[in-house]
Amino acid sequence: MDIEPVEDPSELPQGLPGWLRNTNRNPNIIAAIRRARRVLPGDPDFGDPLSAAGDSGPQAAARAADRLMPEREAATREVSLATLQLWQAVTERVSGRPANSEVTLVFTDLVSFSSWSLEAGDDATLRLLRRVAQVAEPPVLDAGGQIVKRMGDGMMAVFTDPAIAVRATLEALGAVDTVEVDGYTPRMRAGIHTGRPQRIGSDWLGVDVNVAARVMERATRGGLIISGVTLEKISAEDLDSLGVSIKRVRRQVFAPRQAGVPADLMMYRVTANRDASAEEETDDAE
Repeated sequence: MDIEPVEDPSELPQGLPGWLRNTNRNPNIIAAIRRARRVLPGDPDFGDPLSAAGDSGPQAAARAADRLMPEREAATREVSLATLQLWQAVTERVSGRPANSEVTLVFTDLVSFSSWSLEAGDDATLRLLRRVAQVAEPPVLDAGGQIVKRMGDGMMAVFTDPAIAVRATLEALGAVDTVEVDGYTPRMRAGIHTGRPQRIGSDWLGVDVNVAARVMERATRGGLIISGVTLEKISAEDLDSLGVSIKRVRRQVFAPRQAGVPADLMMYRVTANRDASAEEETDDAE
């Protein structure tokens, strides 16, 4: 490890304050601390806008530290972030939550929403979105789901249990069916996939997130589509308690394969038994 020797503070004309300032800005010292952070537990890039975007104690402290120490190239900043990095790692280890834990991802949006909103205007569109959020989000939150982000006419949520995710999503879809604005009743679609995405702050990134979004897109006329991975995670007893019908979604003969979806990924339409007969026509059309 090559670190330039620092001068004796007594020999510097600016005295101890200047010596401390120069040492703090020494590029070799800063580089050495950054290399050390690479072997410490936790996220070695902890402190950037993504890793500090969550609501945990270390992340909140990192945001405060970034404001209090605006100088990006400083040894003191790297030492502070190293401490927070360790704090975050210990917190996750004590809570028993692995860095990339398995979660079930849910994506929703409204079918043909853009076309309707262009004709309906801003006022009606805002009233519709507010009403949809009022009825669709409570089933997700009440079931222990976390709404990661709201995306205009849809949302992304995560659950720790796939069966609970399916139940909550079906309740949300049914609730949206009761919404009416200026004579228009929206139709929501949803996709569910289970995997191990990368958690960055309060967001989730990675291939499994993209797959979940593509699964939702397969529900072209609304309703709920889940991946075969998610279906395999739900026990027979839980399926019985959900009271649903499961039907494999056939791939359209001439449709191109969805980008980002594994070629062997199977998808299934999930329908509440009370609505199964009404969904047959929609399912055959996809």
